Amino acid sequence: MSGGIEVRESHPEDGALIEALYPSAFPDEDLLPLVRELLREGPAVLSLVGILDGALTGHVVFTTCGVLGAPDKVALLGPLAVAPARQKQGIGSAMVRAGLQQLQSAGVSRVYVLGDPAYYSRFGFVPDDNVTPPYELPEEWRGAWQSLSLCDDTSPLHGALSVPQPWRKPALWGP
Repeated sequence: MSGGIEVRESHPEDGALIEALYPSAFPDEDLLPLVRELLREGPAVLSLVGILDGALTGHVVFTTCGVLGAPDKVALLGPLAVAPARQKQGIGSAMVRAGLQQLQSAGVSRVYVLGDPAYYSRFGFVPDDNVTPPYELPEEWRGAWQSLSLCDDTSPLHGALSVPQPWRKPALWGP
């Protein structure tokens, strides 16, 4: 626990709360189909929830992926949602840090994210031009494609990110 925030793996009984969280956190995006599909992916997905004051207030998903032509085990971070009334209280950060720690223990060498550089740089994510996402990003989003090495070998990977079926939708990778 960090500052009263509990982070744990999600349970099936969290489903309704997770489903209520995304529309409030992302009123202009429908991420529920993606979240539902990811939660059905089994052990390839690490799904964490953030609990504050006894209430589920956050959720994050890390999906195990690969880089074509490389033996490394990598992951994709996202989506990440925190209830609007609970944002800026460290819930998202606590979930991301817990997930990165679990992934590192599981032998994941690098984590990728398509997200706000101002937010993700606090964890050490940096822009990555060496591994390409599954679909071409709009030019204005290029700096949002980032990675973080979880191992001592910081040599960059090169290739294309190979993602499971839920992530194979071009609309997830562009406006």
